[in-house]
Amino acid sequence: MHIKTTKCNRFCLVASMTNQEVFNRPEAQASFETLFQSFDPEVQFQYFRSFRRVRISFSDALAAAEARLRLHKTDFNGKEMRLYFAQSVHIGSPRLEPPKPDKQFLISPPASPPVGWEQSQDATPVINYDLLCAISKLGPGDKYELHTATPTTPSVVVHVCEDERGGDSSAPDDSDQDDKPRPPRPKIIQTRRPDYAPKVEQ
Repeated sequence: MHIKTTKCNRFCLVASMTNQEVFNRPEAQASFETLFQSFDPEVQFQYFRSFRRVRISFSDALAAAEARLRLHKTDFNGKEMRLYFAQSVHIGSPRLEPPKPDKQFLISPPASPPVGWEQSQDATPVINYDLLCAISKLGPGDKYELHTATPTTPSVVVHVCEDERGGDSSAPDDSDQDDKPRPPRPKIIQTRRPDYAPKVEQ
């Protein structure tokens, strides 16, 4: 919502009153209105006691200008009276508009995608079948050169470790051992408490 102050209202004056009698006493109020009715008989008044202001609306802009010229900073019941042209405030829209969707995509989750956004298609995964084939052919003790050495870079060679069971392929694997019953765990024998013999008093 855009709010901006436009040009002053030429048909309206605002009187700044330091004298509170114009708000409390009808006689002072009638004397105050008589000052402006001499310029425009159709003048209207609105009193704002809390702000010590009086809004004076004229039917003629020339009458308002002449009243301001003659009565500004004049004395009224022993107090100075100041007159100003009222300023109108222009409100762009009576409703609160949503923010511009320039950076809404930074919110997680985003309220809406940015302008021109399109969903990208997932790329097909790249599978190196040559590498998978070479790894499948490796056995214990074999080596495979991944990168050949150059005058400026060393070579990269993968060595396959030997089997912990000494390369005996006939030995049962872990899956076979899981099927067989495991031996019972040894029972932990608690340490026997020493005998306590009470002392005999002599």
